[in-house]
Amino acid sequence: MPRPTAAALCAALLLFTPPVLAGGVPEPEGYRLSDYRAPTPDGLAGATTLDTDGVRALLERGDAIPINVLKLERSTLPGAPWLLPAPRPQIPGSLWLPNVGTGAPDAGTAAWFATVLHRMTGGNVGRALLFYCLADCWMSWNAAKRALSLGYRNVHWYPAGMDGWIEAGLPTEEVPPLLPGVP
Repeated sequence: MPRPTAAALCAALLLFTPPVLAGGVPEPEGYRLSDYRAPTPDGLAGATTLDTDGVRALLERGDAIPINVLKLERSTLPGAPWLLPAPRPQIPGSLWLPNVGTGAPDAGTAAWFATVLHRMTGGNVGRALLFYCLADCWMSWNAAKRALSLGYRNVHWYPAGMDGWIEAGLPTEEVPPLLPGVP
């Protein structure tokens, strides 16, 4: 049996190593399941990664739906009501869909996410969707990846999130979260 050459071994290693983007954080094959506030990859395969100027240009065209996916907690009391925080600034025109960016949302949240996206896009999987959260937050990366898995083809990810938007001095508005099971 022939022995593999060093070049063949290196080539095989490259084929089975996850891509590392310019920032040095590898893009995982699945979803980030914990430690959501940590450095993120520079991009997401299948999505367009935007900086603040790119987000402004996208939103000025008027066809994108900005979606904040910042997480909300539930009470541990029976019935698990949502614990609503003080109002938070959002990119104007945003929807706030909490918890859809967790690595493994419960089945109800995952189904709710698919339903809300379908309703907001009118079933148009080519409609532009912009996902954001905070800087160094994997929840927006996860949500954008989940939208891609649902067949959406015009997915944008804004890794700087509200931190980048506010740092640029851009306008904000307070938007209450849309919550599964809450009319």
